[in-house]
Amino acid sequence: QVRLAESGGGLVQPGGSLRLSCAASGLIFGIDTMGWYRQAPGEQRELVAVITSAGSTNYVDSVKGRFTISRDDAKKMVYLQMNSLKPDDTAVYSCNAFVRTVVGGSHSWRDYWGQGTQVTVSS
Repeated sequence: QVRLAESGGGLVQPGGSLRLSCAASGLIFGIDTMGWYRQAPGEQRELVAVITSAGSTNYVDSVKGRFTISRDDAKKMVYLQMNSLKPDDTAVYSCNAFVRTVVGGSHSWRDYWGQGTQVTVSS
């Protein structure tokens, strides 16, 4: 069983900062790409940022220069530093990881999601 747990969401004023964390736990033998997604009310979920096991990153255009994704493989964690937050950043943020685990007695790679954490940017 693999679990992803996010933390760090909350209410922040425009221009403020938040740091989201996501901890992976369970029967994990490796983690490939990790990422952050968000979904605003009435909108489709969108990719915010991803980071590969080699450290390569990619961001949606709307957050470039403001958000930074990072990971700590020893701790099995991924982070999202969010600066200069805007009201349009308000959403539920979820982490995702492509994980090597054991299913039915065999090693396999599976996609896992966290429950999400609310980020609200408002004055």
